[in-house]
Amino acid sequence: MAGLDGVLREALAALRAQRGRTALAALGVLAAALVAGAAVTVGYGLSTGFDRAADQADLPDVIARFSDERVSTVDARVAGLANLEARAYRFELTRLPLRSGSHFTDRGVISVVLGRRRGYAIEAGHDLRGRPREVVVEAGVARAWDLHVGDRMRVGRRLGELRIVGIASSPDNVAFPLARTARVYIDRGVLDARFGDVGRIPANVALLWVRDRRETPVTLAQARTVAFGLGDLRFITRTGVRLIIDQAAGVVIALLVAFALVALLAAGTMLAANAHAEVQRRLPALGVRRALGFTPGGVVATHAAEALLVAVPAGALGLGLGALAVSGPSGDLLAALNEAGPGWALLGPLALAWLTVCAVVCAAATVPAWRAARRPIAPLLRGGSLADRTPQRVANRGGLAGVGARFAVAGRARWAGSVATLAVCAAVVLLMLSLASLLVRLRDDPSVLGKRYDLTVNAPAGLLPSIRAVPGIAAATQRYQVDAADAFRLGEPLRLVAYQGRHERFDAPPLAEGRRVRRPGEVEVGAGLADELGLHPGTRLATLSPAGKELRLRVVGVVRALDNNGRIAWVSESTLLDAAPETQGQAAIRLEPGADDARVLAGLRRLSLTPNRVAGATTRDTSFLGVLAAVLRAVALLVGLVCLYALLQGLAMTARERRGALAVLRACGASRGDVARVLAGAAAAVAVPAAILAVALETLVLGPLVARLAAGYASLPLRPGLAQVVLVCGGLALLAALCAAGVARRIASEPVVAGLREDVG
Repeated sequence: MAGLDGVLREALAALRAQRGRTALAALGVLAAALVAGAAVTVGYGLSTGFDRAADQADLPDVIARFSDERVSTVDARVAGLANLEARAYRFELTRLPLRSGSHFTDRGVISVVLGRRRGYAIEAGHDLRGRPREVVVEAGVARAWDLHVGDRMRVGRRLGELRIVGIASSPDNVAFPLARTARVYIDRGVLDARFGDVGRIPANVALLWVRDRRETPVTLAQARTVAFGLGDLRFITRTGVRLIIDQAAGVVIALLVAFALVALLAAGTMLAANAHAEVQRRLPALGVRRALGFTPGGVVATHAAEALLVAVPAGALGLGLGALAVSGPSGDLLAALNEAGPGWALLGPLALAWLTVCAVVCAAATVPAWRAARRPIAPLLRGGSLADRTPQRVANRGGLAGVGARFAVAGRARWAGSVATLAVCAAVVLLMLSLASLLVRLRDDPSVLGKRYDLTVNAPAGLLPSIRAVPGIAAATQRYQVDAADAFRLGEPLRLVAYQGRHERFDAPPLAEGRRVRRPGEVEVGAGLADELGLHPGTRLATLSPAGKELRLRVVGVVRALDNNGRIAWVSESTLLDAAPETQGQAAIRLEPGADDARVLAGLRRLSLTPNRVAGATTRDTSFLGVLAAVLRAVALLVGLVCLYALLQGLAMTARERRGALAVLRACGASRGDVARVLAGAAAAVAVPAAILAVALETLVLGPLVARLAAGYASLPLRPGLAQVVLVCGGLALLAALCAAGVARRIASEPVVAGLREDVG
């Protein structure tokens, strides 16, 4: 098509003639695509990681745990379940030692597989083949201990050294060391080789696969009936596992994508503002083309071709670099959650993002061109709104920096757009820093979410007076905890907690609505549980205790809690002990302000008690928090690049418009340093109000908005600290200085006469 060829040739010629502006436009598209690539990579990987890993591992639809029982006895009950496709069994031994080289844990879990369907995927090596001395190791253990196929591991106290033949993963739990237990798999061949014919091996885990997952509640209801008599029976469904795994990273991961999208929106706004400014600058050229007979459609087609010729390669490169920048941290995060990365499947979402970026850039260029091309030709030839601009003058108020500031503010629309873009991006970075700081507090400070006790010890209630008498202890009470299940949506786990006396003296998560528990039969529920089951004050919560007793409790309050992913409920002591009378409590201890920890611990040890310090609201695993911090840093860095581009583009446009005035300054003897001071003033005119607006935006808008988004989990204080504000403002100042120096260097490299001609013209 000749017309298309002509449009492309004309667009290429225009881009070659304006290499500097073309490079700057490509940099803007690259910055926007970087953020888009990071958002797509993190968001798509996390949103699809569980399903991908579950399909690869052939994860069961229901996992049932119970006391040791003969396989034949359990199978006789399970075989007749409706909607059952297949079943398999395991015999799990817990709290056993595992050792490999210098690595050791006493929280090992040995799973003896007793069926053909395993429920895990082999990542390296091969599966168990019934041969002696073979073991398959969970992938998290292999990563943490640097184990490979062929290495040796000492398993348990009597099995001795086994050869690792495979590395496996299964999303039925997060990976070690995020999960405290390290899991390995063996088959009966290992036991027979070590102990001779061990005969019938009992089972304490059943893996169930159903034909129709929509009918899983029916299968569960029947399973509870036929399993009557099995001790310590607990169910968890594939849906319940997904809920736990998806929330293991906390609310941070769910918000990362939103942050990246905010930055991407800012980048799109910036591109649109710059495209409008470029069209305004080229109004006389548009008038000439219209006078030569070009139709508005032809003019717009040329602008669209120019935009696409820049956006297609720059967008593809930016998306690729953005995906690459976060692929490492994102992959580590998925691995910590035992989820699978998207692999080549990521190309589809990236391609869609590439089309979106190209469409945004094309629209940003063509819409103002279309509006300009439809104007009468005569005003276009006079330069449109540019013709009415007042003559350029150099004032001396405020020195050279003041001159630069007035240069920047003169183009009010572009100045406002630059300030707004920079403020949004800086506010996002500030929010990320606040969230990273909050992560550390959640890890280290239990009081952030209402825990008012410092230590726990396994002790009967009769020892409480002796514990309270230890110097440095302000108060102590009994704390009870049991894992239960929702009786309506069978298999969905929740945790019941009770204290001797009023629980808010020791555990007071912030109330979202309602009031505290005052009497038996009442319950406060975590917001995560309330959202899942549609609970609010006045409704009923039906639960099944581990002993199989159903409780129907009236909800009196909803609290914001991160413990157990918000699937937690507080009840009175009598309510919990009536439902689970065998529950053994522990003493919760609150220390006096400024108490000597060493003295308190010594006093408890004299009572033959082993105290445990209360952990923060999130996992204490520092490597996992490091992964979260790496993701935050990667996305924040990309948003920072958008800030850099916004400043650079604004300065370049200001220098272009004030080229003549800057040339006059140079003709009067101004050095490159003087020009840099002028441009630094222009950059400061954008950066200073942007920094003030960013702090206000994070404090008044973004922080409260994110806190409301996270209200289902906890009350998150996301106000920036002084150090974070100083860091962001200092970063903006550094970017402004770098941009001013770079543009000043470019201006100093061109002849003064060129600028003077433009000023005279």
